[in-house]
Amino acid sequence: MTTLTSSSFTSTLNLGFRIRPNRTDFTRFRHYARRNYGYYDNNSYVLSSRDVLSKSTVRIAGLVDNKGFIGGFECYATGNDGGGGNPEDGDTANESNLTEVDSDKPVVPPGVMSSGPTFSPDGLTYNNFQVDSFKLMELLGPEKVDPVDVKLIKDKLFGYSTFWVTKEEPFGDFGEGILFLGNLRGNREDVFAKLQSQLAEIMGDKYNLFMVEEPNSENPDPRGGPRVSFGMLRKEVSEPGPTTLWQYVIAVLLFVLTIGSSVELGIASQINRLPPEIVKYFTDPDAIEPPDMQLLYPFVEPALPLAYGVLGVQLFHEVGHFLAAFPKNVKLSIPFFIPNITLGSFGAITQFKSILPDRKTKVDISLAGPFAGAALSLSMFAVGLLLSLKPEAAADMVQVPSMLFQGSLLLGLISRATLGYTALHGATVSIHPLVIAGWCGLTTSAFNMLPIGCLDGGRVVQGAFGKDALVGFGLTTYLLLGLGVLGGPLSLPWGLYVLICQRSPEKPCLNDVTEVGTWRRTAVTVAIFLVVLILLPVWDELAEELGIGLVTTF
Repeated sequence: MTTLTSSSFTSTLNLGFRIRPNRTDFTRFRHYARRNYGYYDNNSYVLSSRDVLSKSTVRIAGLVDNKGFIGGFECYATGNDGGGGNPEDGDTANESNLTEVDSDKPVVPPGVMSSGPTFSPDGLTYNNFQVDSFKLMELLGPEKVDPVDVKLIKDKLFGYSTFWVTKEEPFGDFGEGILFLGNLRGNREDVFAKLQSQLAEIMGDKYNLFMVEEPNSENPDPRGGPRVSFGMLRKEVSEPGPTTLWQYVIAVLLFVLTIGSSVELGIASQINRLPPEIVKYFTDPDAIEPPDMQLLYPFVEPALPLAYGVLGVQLFHEVGHFLAAFPKNVKLSIPFFIPNITLGSFGAITQFKSILPDRKTKVDISLAGPFAGAALSLSMFAVGLLLSLKPEAAADMVQVPSMLFQGSLLLGLISRATLGYTALHGATVSIHPLVIAGWCGLTTSAFNMLPIGCLDGGRVVQGAFGKDALVGFGLTTYLLLGLGVLGGPLSLPWGLYVLICQRSPEKPCLNDVTEVGTWRRTAVTVAIFLVVLILLPVWDELAEELGIGLVTTF
């Protein structure tokens, strides 16, 4: 049972539960204790601090076992009339008001509560958890930059020859870092390289330094380009965490499901050969009784070539990312493949496991995957169209409705030019399975190049044109997906997938200011243009005019 009461700046929580933090949490708590309270030992501790805003005293009591894990702790928050005193009483966070505790006994700070934490042999449990909400958020939040280090860095790192600091602001998602604002005194790339080198000499590998555009800057830098600021975060806060065992398990399960969806696509491509009861069950909404699924077994083996093609495109896409990341010493996570019964797969989610050094690296790695996948897909699509023209390959052909070629303006025009008006103007079209594999691969690559969030397209637009440009591109893309202008019937499921899994933009690079160059911007612009042509469906009037599909049969 949980109760919450609040007054002014203070919230009191009464909770009872068991705590088992990991070693990272323990290390963070220990450092927090030493830095903010000046007291800590390996056997026991009582911490006390003054929260001036809420005018309450926060006392944190707990035990640490000999393995370095927090066994249990209890936080007490009291107001002016609750035994905690007030700021004028001089109750400050120094050793004079810290009490050492016997590690074998429960701890109850005097004048705060009548009962303390309760410990039992089977597990260290505690109850009556009362804490000032602001201190709890600070305690459990990301590790902040040490104020002593900030002063040292201001004195020794920055100066009149590099960057003159005039102001400091919070930096990071939760304000856990420091952003130094001021005036640049040289070439930004040279200054940044010098500051990074000096920071490593002064603080070792404790912090990461970021060069970012100055927020809310009204005027550009006199030397050209935007004004810059320098942000500083702890390495353990700013760098991505390692891939966990559960993430590996989930990735394997998703890959198995993607294999299944790819095989299902191969079976569905043989719809004209499937038993009528199977087709009726999957196409008729009124069909209730399932047919004998053993009837599908003879169609699994013919479905494998198409499944191999779809999976090959996705794997080639990921190999492109890894090959581009390796020479730049950028680590990537294991890919999390997303199964889809229409395309075989929606692609994969691959996370950066290193902080990117600059925007050029972000663009290069993000473009490499879609370009590799699209190159293989285009090859299969072209070879498949040529094989569709050969009578000796008739045994391998599959029959698909001609209306499917209206799903893409660019691919429909290529098919029309290759197969001819007569072939595409019938009710069905005989094509080689490689055409389907290439079509699905190109469509998936195009979807992943949409300029939204953490998709490959979002990353390249953010790297090439900046975060503000990504916001504009993203809103436009969401609108087009919502109206069905891009992607046709796949726009809704793809939009939901992006909103759930990929909506957040990528984190900034260490050097998030230096431009990527003209040719990279040109490549990104051409890629986005081709994406639109691939995902733009052909409406009936235009399809009839171009001879793509038999519109009169709809």
